[in-house]
Amino acid sequence: MKAVEVTGTIDEKGQLSLDRPIENFALSRVRVIVLFPEVTEEAEIDPDDTPIAEVKASLRRALQEAKTGQRIPLSEMWEGIDVE
Repeated sequence: MKAVEVTGTIDEKGQLSLDRPIENFALSRVRVIVLFPEVTEEAEIDPDDTPIAEVKASLRRALQEAKTGQRIPLSEMWEGIDVE
């Protein structure tokens, strides 16, 4: 079996809805393992859980800045930083 990680939501009827489609797989039955957060985990904010819309907006801004020459070239990014 091959594993694919994707997030989703369980509705009031107990039906699982995935946040994005699973692509490039043949139609077949699958096994599903659902991981529920612990009560203490829900209150914690995961720094890696940036909403997709926010990531896309950031990438669009960065691309626009790169196109207009507003970005610092990678070769110059570490200038002036002392690393021991």
